[in-house]
Amino acid sequence: MIDDTDRRILAVLLADARTSMRSIAEEVGVALGTVSNRVKRMEEMGVIQGYGVHLDAEKIGWTMTVLCGLRIEKGRLMEVQRRIADDPRVFGIYDVTGEFDSMVLARVRDRAHLDDLSKTVLSSEGIIRTVTHVVLNTVKQNGVELP
Repeated sequence: MIDDTDRRILAVLLADARTSMRSIAEEVGVALGTVSNRVKRMEEMGVIQGYGVHLDAEKIGWTMTVLCGLRIEKGRLMEVQRRIADDPRVFGIYDVTGEFDSMVLARVRDRAHLDDLSKTVLSSEGIIRTVTHVVLNTVKQNGVELP
């Protein structure tokens, strides 16, 4: 699938997705054509799924991150997850093993915003139980370690 050269190219792109192909080639120690061909191949394979901007959520007013465990009525998982996914405060929904059926990651502006999320979205039809955790400190986020 991918080799060490691909991993080195990806490491440069993960550090700064706007790095020029020429700079990547110099840093990785391969020809410009090699970088261009490999990046294109990794895009076509779906290894690279896109490029984007990473925002500091707090600096734009989203000061709280929450993790919510949901117990969902049998047979309603997909329906409930789709409904929750429509809320712009939610940035991640995962099926999980263990005590909960689903984990939701969301960002809110303040306690009042969290209260609204809890009373409207997280207590909607089909949800049996929720447990919400407020993130106190983010140690690592958006990091991808390459094997």
